[in-house]
Amino acid sequence: MSTQSLDAIDSSKNPLSLMELIMSPGRLHYELIRSLIDSCAIPSREELQERLGCASAAELDNLFKELANVHGVVLHPSSFEVWAIHPFSLAPTVFLVESEDKKWWGNCAWCALGIAALVGKPCHITTTLGAEGVQVRLVVEQGKVHPGNVVVHFPIPMARAWDNVVYTCSMMLLFADERQVVDWCMRHHLPRGDVQPVSKVFELAQRWYAEHLRPDWTKISLTEARSLFAELGFTHPVWLLPSTVEGF
Repeated sequence: MSTQSLDAIDSSKNPLSLMELIMSPGRLHYELIRSLIDSCAIPSREELQERLGCASAAELDNLFKELANVHGVVLHPSSFEVWAIHPFSLAPTVFLVESEDKKWWGNCAWCALGIAALVGKPCHITTTLGAEGVQVRLVVEQGKVHPGNVVVHFPIPMARAWDNVVYTCSMMLLFADERQVVDWCMRHHLPRGDVQPVSKVFELAQRWYAEHLRPDWTKISLTEARSLFAELGFTHPVWLLPSTVEGF
């Protein structure tokens, strides 16, 4: 475990021993995210076993199970292969994020902006409005998104987001304006949800993914998520989170 990694750990927040921390779901999450940012790919299973101090493939599988159970990673059905680790997708999507010579796929508009926030360097996001072919290219730099007049549609209630998270992400798309959202929903017979300016969604992404590069990462809690939505002024029913949400 590197000195840099140890420095990033707040021991008052995470009292785990060094060995427990190395072999924790949070540490696995960190290794996956860190590698994606640095090399646009995740480490091999053999490399992960070595980094995490796993004595066997079964121990690594157990960490993947634990991480998946808290929705820290999305695995392919009936396997331990990573499908997505938000905000990154390991399968092609309609959101391409580029910075210098690196490229990543974002699961949705929120995730693409989250990648830009994590990378911390000027990024370009290329996608299409409503996933219908009209291309738009966003520039994210110095904490701002250009052009800033596009919007993001959130049709799936957050309380139900993990019923089918791949579908949920596929629906969080960019649009030119709210009128286009209304037309799109009517044509496709899809639900109309909340519409937020892209600048506000970037603020959400910055705060939501702020802890994703911690070796002792833990999933944002229901209380924390509810507070964040309230602070950002997200009052549409889509953002409503009851006191208990199974699987959030």
